[in-house]
Amino acid sequence: MMNTTKTIACLLMWTGMTLLCKAQVSDQWIKEHYTKSEVDIRMRDGLTLHTVIYSPLETSVKHPVMLCRTPYSAGPYGAEFRKNLGPSEWFVKANYIIVYQDVRGKYLSQGDFVDVRPFIPNKKGKQFDEASDTYDTVDWLIKNVKNNNGKVGVWGISYPGFYASMAALSGHPAVLAVSPQAPVTNWFIGDDFHHNGAFFLYDAFVFYSGFGKPRPKPTPLPAQGFQLPYPDAYHFFLQGGSIAQMHRRYLKDSIPFLHDLVKHPNYDEFWQARDIRQHMVVKYPALLTTGGLFDAEDCWGAWATYRSFEEKNPGITNRVVMGPWFHGGWARSDGSFFGDIPFDSPTAEYYRKEIEFPFFEEHLNNGAKANAAEATVYDTGARRWRQFDRWPSGNTQVNTWYFQPNEALAPQAVSSPLQFTEYLSDPNKPVPFQDGIITNRSREYMIADQRFVSNRPDVLSFTSPEIKEAFSVAGEVKAKLYISTTGTDVDFVVKIIDVFPDTAANYEIEGRKIIASQYQMLVRAEVIRARYRNSLSNPEALVPGQPTLIELSLPDVMHTFLPGHRMMIQVQSSWFPLVDRNPQQFIDPYTATPSQYKKSL
Repeated sequence: MMNTTKTIACLLMWTGMTLLCKAQVSDQWIKEHYTKSEVDIRMRDGLTLHTVIYSPLETSVKHPVMLCRTPYSAGPYGAEFRKNLGPSEWFVKANYIIVYQDVRGKYLSQGDFVDVRPFIPNKKGKQFDEASDTYDTVDWLIKNVKNNNGKVGVWGISYPGFYASMAALSGHPAVLAVSPQAPVTNWFIGDDFHHNGAFFLYDAFVFYSGFGKPRPKPTPLPAQGFQLPYPDAYHFFLQGGSIAQMHRRYLKDSIPFLHDLVKHPNYDEFWQARDIRQHMVVKYPALLTTGGLFDAEDCWGAWATYRSFEEKNPGITNRVVMGPWFHGGWARSDGSFFGDIPFDSPTAEYYRKEIEFPFFEEHLNNGAKANAAEATVYDTGARRWRQFDRWPSGNTQVNTWYFQPNEALAPQAVSSPLQFTEYLSDPNKPVPFQDGIITNRSREYMIADQRFVSNRPDVLSFTSPEIKEAFSVAGEVKAKLYISTTGTDVDFVVKIIDVFPDTAANYEIEGRKIIASQYQMLVRAEVIRARYRNSLSNPEALVPGQPTLIELSLPDVMHTFLPGHRMMIQVQSSWFPLVDRNPQQFIDPYTATPSQYKKSL
């Protein structure tokens, strides 16, 4: 049986609006200016968490403490030092006390690890969560680490960003500044392993093949992940089948969290309990949420964390910075380019020196008031920083663009009778998410040239005329698709693309020649599984042949489309092997068998 999926019409809406100095710190410098100690800090339930403390030799004044709690190892352990301490080199130049801790159940800490351990309001007795583990750790540090000034800052990127958010909820009066960076926030709605219910197969399988291995007892050694048997991920995942089949075949059903994924296919109590946003009420700390506009893992989480803190804590110091970065790019690069796209300056160095360090200095070290806006967001089209007193800015208006006949795109609704465009979506020949032979999941796919799929018959590309006057897109983008199908489920991927002019000059980045003419720069993309169109908790089958509205929110953007450029919106029904294949039937995709994948027009 062949399912038929038709895109009847589309309405796209957004809220729119029509900025160095580097302190060099070598490994040898750190060893000459810091001492290292290790301690097991006892928690309220009696278990201990392994903690590594780097203290400055300078003791003429008292120093703030910077804490990072991590599931990725507080090591190296023993005499060896970390090559980099703190969020950036500015902190060691200022003699901060730097502390890393293995979270409960990881590496040298005792206990059992629980993924995105739920927060417990009104804890009693020996009840614990990540917030209470932070409280107990901070309490020990300020009472036992010599020469500290009684003020603690917490930061972390990705999973440690989740622990930073938990630190903000700890309620310890010494925790005065917290920076969740690309924080894991909700693993079903928009971070890492699901987006709007669609399962991110590649990331979940590869990451959890190592990270998710049980750890019977404390160990300094990392778990080894699964290595693909040959360098063609597209083919490997295509023949591997569903996540349940791959878990059984390649990992011997050994990863507990992959079992949880299969047991909880919908947004049920398991996932809802892990949504930290519902608890984001804080008392003491100032907040600085940081993220990357091209973060493949937790772009949504950064925006969602900032918004939740803002909504639940009116009047507090709560700032957000979103730059043109990959996952952690603000800490791991100079930020002068990403993929094929150059930016105006070393954007990451600017953030580290002018925003991040002054934020902590103000709140922990009697520094001057940080000169930062409520929201500092990089314009990825105009290639410059923009600052706002709130996000999105109040100086906005809603703009709507519509799909037109012949795959055109315009800001006016179609005046002719209702029309549709159709395409064949074959789960056995899914649309790849990145160009070439996929040997690994690149981080650059978030910004990459989309010409490799724009001529596929199963990808619709609606393109505007050449832009005459520049316009900016700022904030959340909402897509409305009116579809009809003879099947009972289907995925939709919506992409916003900046098409460069024919006359765009070629350029080089680190010796690579970039063909800029007609370059299709991906600005933002998102996916939704149609069964979740009305509720993530209560999926509904599509009714064959019945026109249906699918609404999709894309994470916030800040992009100016310049004169001579064109805007393109792409629509497709697979994004493989980034996202698992939808069987295009209302059945469990986590356990689907080969015969259950059906074609769809």
